[in-house]
Amino acid sequence: MKVMILAAGLGTRMRPLTDKIPKPLLSVGGAPLIVHHLLRLQGAGFTEIIINVSHLGEQIRYVLGSGEKYGVKIFYSQEEEPLESGGGILKALPLLGSDPFLLVNGDIWCDFNFENFFLLDNFRSRVLLVENPEHHPSGDFYLDVGKPIQNQSDIFKVYSSGSAQYTYTFSGVSILSPEMFEHQKPGIFSLVPLLREQMNQGCVCGHLHTGDWVDVGTPERLADLNSRLLNN
Repeated sequence: MKVMILAAGLGTRMRPLTDKIPKPLLSVGGAPLIVHHLLRLQGAGFTEIIINVSHLGEQIRYVLGSGEKYGVKIFYSQEEEPLESGGGILKALPLLGSDPFLLVNGDIWCDFNFENFFLLDNFRSRVLLVENPEHHPSGDFYLDVGKPIQNQSDIFKVYSSGSAQYTYTFSGVSILSPEMFEHQKPGIFSLVPLLREQMNQGCVCGHLHTGDWVDVGTPERLADLNSRLLNN
């Protein structure tokens, strides 16, 4: 399975750090944030990585190169301006091909094991959810935890937010099918409305990740994560 890492954002919440350095290259735990993704993905057997770049993207190309030193092959999807998550994926589809692919937000850090993350039959997408963090208490989606899928006791159907009882936050990790973009026009658009549409059709499965996860979206959260990783 191919992987796409979203890395084209402006990183506005991280300014002034991202005025001269793209957010995926900010150092945490002694290495650029995106390198943590590459090493974890390579360790799980994923070797073909597509990275979309825009803001200061030449720096990402220079640091990561072809991916050889990380044991992977990297291909770049250049965006003249950031196209957001959905638009960036649509532009990269010629590189991703026609099979389902793993999507990882470049501005998160997590200890999730990608090795056992696969798309179940009869589902178009699979999402990884986390407990609502303090900065996002309202959550994004909820799990139908009363009905495990295909004898997988920790995997359930996912629905759009609307039930306070089962509300969780989208981790930024998912498996998507290219056909969900077949009616989309090129341009700037978010992935979330497409996921919500599929959820309303009962076509999205997912489960809850209870390990370590951080949305590295502010200088404060970056500093906190850096401190924890270095101390451990």
